[in-house]
Amino acid sequence: MQTTLMIYDGTAPADSDVPRTGGVPLAPAGFEWPMCDSCCGGPLQFFAHLPVEDGVLSVFVCQNEPGACEFWDATAGANRVCLFFREGLRPVAVPETGVTLLPATSAIRTHVVTLDPEVNDDHAEVAPDAYDLARSGWKRGPEETFGKQREVLGSLGGSPSYLEDDRLPTCPSCTGAMEFAAHLEEGISARTAMNLGGQLGYVFICRACREGAFLTD
Repeated sequence: MQTTLMIYDGTAPADSDVPRTGGVPLAPAGFEWPMCDSCCGGPLQFFAHLPVEDGVLSVFVCQNEPGACEFWDATAGANRVCLFFREGLRPVAVPETGVTLLPATSAIRTHVVTLDPEVNDDHAEVAPDAYDLARSGWKRGPEETFGKQREVLGSLGGSPSYLEDDRLPTCPSCTGAMEFAAHLEEGISARTAMNLGGQLGYVFICRACREGAFLTD
C-alpha cells in the first residue's frame, strides 16, 4: 500500500514550473483568470500548481468573503480546477482587485510511503486509510519520535481519504465519474496556508474531457 505524500520544501519562485502552492498560475495563451460564480463574483485565489502525468493541475478557490461563497462544494462555482497540457504555459496576468494570491510560494517535494497492511488491526471495523496512515506517520528520519504532519501539504493519486460516495463529483461534460488526483492540506503556517476552513481538500479530474473539480470534507 503506497501513498505519494507532498512535503513542504521551502520557498520557490512564484512563476516556476515545479510542484508548489502559491505563486502565479501558468496557463496557455488566452487563459482568463477564473471568477467566482457562487456569490461574490470576484476573482478566485490561486492555490496550487501541480504537475501530473499528462499535464498541470491549477487549483483556484474563492477567498474574497470566506464563508460566504461555498468553496467547499464541487458544483457551487466558488472554486475551479484546470488541467492544462504542459506545452506553451506562461505566467498569467493577476487581477488588480480581489484576493488572488497566497502570501508565499511553497515548493513541494514528493515522498512515497509504503505501508504494510499486515501491521494494521485485522479486526478494525473500518479499513485503514492509506493517506491518513502515511500522513500521521511522516517523519524526517527514522530516529525521530514525533511526526511532522504540518509539513505534509497533501498527496498525489491514490484514493480520497474518508470521502463519502455521495460526494464524489461527476464530470460536467460527460457526466462520468471523475478520477481522484490529489489531497490538499492547509500548510505549515499562516503565511503559507491555503484557507480550507480547517478541512481536507480533494482534487478530481476527468482526463478525457480535461475537466477538474474541487471540494473539501
